Amino acid sequence: MVKMGDVWDRGMEVLNGRGNMLAGIAAVTLFAPAVVAAAWSAYGAPTGPGAVTMIITLLTTLAGLWGQLFVIAAASDPQTGRAAARRQANARFAPALLIVLVLGAVMLVALLPTVVLLSAAGFDLAAMAQGAKQAPTSPGLGLLAVLYALIVFVVLLFVGGRMLPLYAVVLHERRGLAAVARSWRLTRRHTWRLFGVVVLFLIVLMIATGAAQSVSGLIVRIALGAESRATVTFLAAVVAQAVSTALTVIAIVFSAQLYVAFTARERLSREPVALHEPEVA
Repeated sequence: MVKMGDVWDRGMEVLNGRGNMLAGIAAVTLFAPAVVAAAWSAYGAPTGPGAVTMIITLLTTLAGLWGQLFVIAAASDPQTGRAAARRQANARFAPALLIVLVLGAVMLVALLPTVVLLSAAGFDLAAMAQGAKQAPTSPGLGLLAVLYALIVFVVLLFVGGRMLPLYAVVLHERRGLAAVARSWRLTRRHTWRLFGVVVLFLIVLMIATGAAQSVSGLIVRIALGAESRATVTFLAAVVAQAVSTALTVIAIVFSAQLYVAFTARERLSREPVALHEPEVA
């Protein structure tokens, strides 16, 4: 069995040894695009989603996917330099994007009953997207929609745990959609451990980013005044994104070292056990 504590220790060794390089990669691919998105949201975005908002969101997502592959390549092998890691990320970006699209489509299909139930319960989904408060005409269907969404969320947490090495598989084993089944096989007998890792990360991420945004927003509001609402919103979002980026890098490095640990365990299980005959006196 692979011990999560050992994987965590190896991840910390990688961060200690290659932290500067990984931070540079994350700053360009994860942090900077999110700052651009936050600036548009605070200063330029119209009420409701627009074409520019959708384009910025798409570009931010693509940059984040490429950055994740870049970080995995750099964090998996201490002999891999920045240029080599970038080439690996470039080469495997298209297969990784295909997997994202397929898994995203599967997730949308899984959540479709929630949309149907909410509509049947009398909710205006367009108004909900704008944050409008509504009362359902059929509370029973509304409750059923919430219960179904909760079940799907829990299932996704389990599946997400089993998919933690997914992008490392795509990167190192040059697989496409077959990487999903490969990741599932690698993580067998570790479902509950990985589920706990995912839940713990989400809790830490929500608490840390929420606290960073709240505290920084309060400080900036006191310094600039309540009338600078857009600037307060932007700067608070930047601080929160900095915290989120740091935690995301840690999670990506953990997933890379998780792949290394699982493949090492697999190799050991395939090696024949040497049998030594007792020496004759």
